Amino acid sequence: MIDKITTTKLKEFKQKSQKISVLTGYDYETALILNEAGIDVVLIGDSVGMVKLGYETTLPVTIDDMIRYCKAVKRGNSRALLVADMPFLSYENEIKDAVLNAGRLIKEGEVEAVKIEGGAEMVKTIKKIIEAKIPVMGHIGLTPQAVHQMGGYKVQGKDKDSAKKLVDSAKMLEESGVFALVLECIPADLARTITSNISIPTIGIGAGPHCDGQVLVLDDMLGLCSRVKPKFVKQYVNIRAKILDAVKQYCSEVKEGRFPSDEHTYK
Repeated sequence: MIDKITTTKLKEFKQKSQKISVLTGYDYETALILNEAGIDVVLIGDSVGMVKLGYETTLPVTIDDMIRYCKAVKRGNSRALLVADMPFLSYENEIKDAVLNAGRLIKEGEVEAVKIEGGAEMVKTIKKIIEAKIPVMGHIGLTPQAVHQMGGYKVQGKDKDSAKKLVDSAKMLEESGVFALVLECIPADLARTITSNISIPTIGIGAGPHCDGQVLVLDDMLGLCSRVKPKFVKQYVNIRAKILDAVKQYCSEVKEGRFPSDEHTYK
């Protein structure tokens, strides 16, 4: 078993062409499982708003929401690098506020890095956060916090101009000091170009096989979500169906008086 994963170890993985495994996590028990399985990075994503809190988008999630879930994951983790999403409007306005909110995730949420969506427009903010000794992971392509501006969850970088903009953004974010970069919903060839032209690891989600690592939303890959899953999601098991069957069986046994039986009753 590899020792504690750090931001520098991820860079070593890229240099050795060793792929990086990333999954989202939101609670203590799940963190224990991810830790035992050997996941390299656990992302406490603002996707919690959609998969745990029932929002239609990630936009309503607050910094206090994130801190609560970060603390739960921290209690169950000892190996993976813990990265927390900075939620919508926690970093876009005043740089001072961005640094303070990033600091709250580190101090109160007990994570080891934060993730920020956006390209060139976020460079100044990212530099200030890094100056405060807080590691930052970048995120370009489809940025869910900009879903209304983008007109929905659509593949990005499909034409020459937008592809060039993403390549340029990747270089600028690398120069700003981010330790890794998420590439979401972009063509595989574009992701390969970006990955081969920057020294930091790329983490793909809907960006093809050429990235240095991959990330999925845990609830999607476990089949826990009732919503339509994106094309890039591989569902490894349908836990929702198993849970539904179990709950139906419990309900039936209670109504028919078959539970609790002698086996589950104190004498």
